[in-house]
Amino acid sequence: MTKLPKMARIRQSFPRPQVKDIEAAMTAELDKLNLKAKIKPGQVIGITAGSRGIQNITVILKVAIDYIRRLGARPLLVAAMGSHGGGTPEGQREVLDSLGITAEALGAPVVTCADCQEIGRTRANIPAYVLKSGLDVDGILVINRIKIHTSFSGKIASGLTKMLVVGLGGPSGAKQFHSFGSLECSRMLEEIGAVLLEKLPIVGGVAIIENAYEETALLAAVERENFIAREIELLEYSRSLMPSLPVDAIDLLIVQQMGKNFSGTGMDTNIIGRMKVHGVPEPNKPDIQRIVVLDLSEESHGNAHGMGLADFVSQRLVDKIDKHATYLNCLTTTFVMRAAIPIHFDTDEKIFDAALNSLPIPAEKAKVIIIPNTLHLTNMLVSEAVLDEIKGNPNIEIIHPPQEI
Repeated sequence: MTKLPKMARIRQSFPRPQVKDIEAAMTAELDKLNLKAKIKPGQVIGITAGSRGIQNITVILKVAIDYIRRLGARPLLVAAMGSHGGGTPEGQREVLDSLGITAEALGAPVVTCADCQEIGRTRANIPAYVLKSGLDVDGILVINRIKIHTSFSGKIASGLTKMLVVGLGGPSGAKQFHSFGSLECSRMLEEIGAVLLEKLPIVGGVAIIENAYEETALLAAVERENFIAREIELLEYSRSLMPSLPVDAIDLLIVQQMGKNFSGTGMDTNIIGRMKVHGVPEPNKPDIQRIVVLDLSEESHGNAHGMGLADFVSQRLVDKIDKHATYLNCLTTTFVMRAAIPIHFDTDEKIFDAALNSLPIPAEKAKVIIIPNTLHLTNMLVSEAVLDEIKGNPNIEIIHPPQEI
C-alpha cells in the first residue's frame, strides 16, 4: 500500500481588513440609504435571506429587522435562493433553519415560496421572474455577500444583483439564468437585473464583503440608483481579498470536506482551478493533477453538487448523497459533469493509494497538500516537495516540520 509522503503543517497569512462592530457598521450603512424617506409606517418590507453560509449573517439581518421596525414598518425575511432547498418552500425553510435564520431567533416572520411570476422583459425579450413572496411586500431591502463566482466570470458575479435575478427569481428565474451558459451569465445578470430594479420596490441594498479568514471585511450601502455600478466596484475589492493555495502546481490535493456551506459548487472552482463546464476553458492556475475529497458537510443536506470536480471520493461521501437535491441543483445550472460520482473507495488508505499510484512520479516526491475545505486556506498540511518551493515566503509560517501521517 503506497503511503502519503511526510507532511509539514503550515500557516498562510492573507490581507485581513475586518469590521469590528457589526451592529454599529450595519446601522451606519442603513443610515446612508435614507430609508426614513423611502419607507412609510405600516408598510411591509421584505429582507432577502439567501442559502449561503455568511459570517455574521444573523446579526446583520437582525440589525436590519430592528431598523425597519423603528421606522414603523413591518419587516419580514423573504427566502431568496433560486432552486436551492430542492426548489420547495419546505426545503428553503430547512436551509434557513440550518443557518440560524428563523423567526424565533430574529424576531420577524420568515416567508418561503416557490411560485414565480413574470413581471417584465429585457430589450432582448427575455422574461424577468420574481417569487410571489417578493411581490407581496411594499419594499425590498437586498442583503447578500459579494464575491467571485464558481461557474462564470465577468463584471458582476455572486452578489446583490444575483440575489434579485436568481434568488428572488425562484426556481423559474434560476433555471432560465443558468440556461444562458457560463459565458453569458454576467451580462444576463445586468440585463435582467435592470428590469427588476425598475419593476420592484427596491429601497436599497447592503453588500457584505468577507476576507480570506471568512470574517466580515466590509459592509457597504448600495443605492438603487447606483446598484449595478456599485456592485461592480465591490466585486473587485472582494477579488483582492481572496485566499489561494501556496503553490500553482500540485500533484495531489486532498480536501477533507466539501459542501454548500463552503462554496456553491462544494469546492470553489477558483481555488482548485477546475470548472468542468462544456465549452469553457479550464483556468491556467492552479494546475492540480489529482483531487481527493473525503467527506460531504452536514450543512449540505446531501447536496453533493460539485463532486464531479474531484477524481476520487470516499464511500462515506457517496452514502450521504441526496440524489434529488444534487441532481436538481446540477440540472438547474446545466453543468452536468459536476454531479458525476468519481472513483470511490471505502477507506481513506485505499483512496490515497489509488490517487498516488495514478501519478507519474514516486509518492515521496509528489507535491501533496491537505486542506480542510476550499474556504479555509490558512492552515494546511504540505509535503516536503511543496515545502521546498515555499521556503522563504514571508506570508507562510512552518508550524510543524514534516512527519508521517
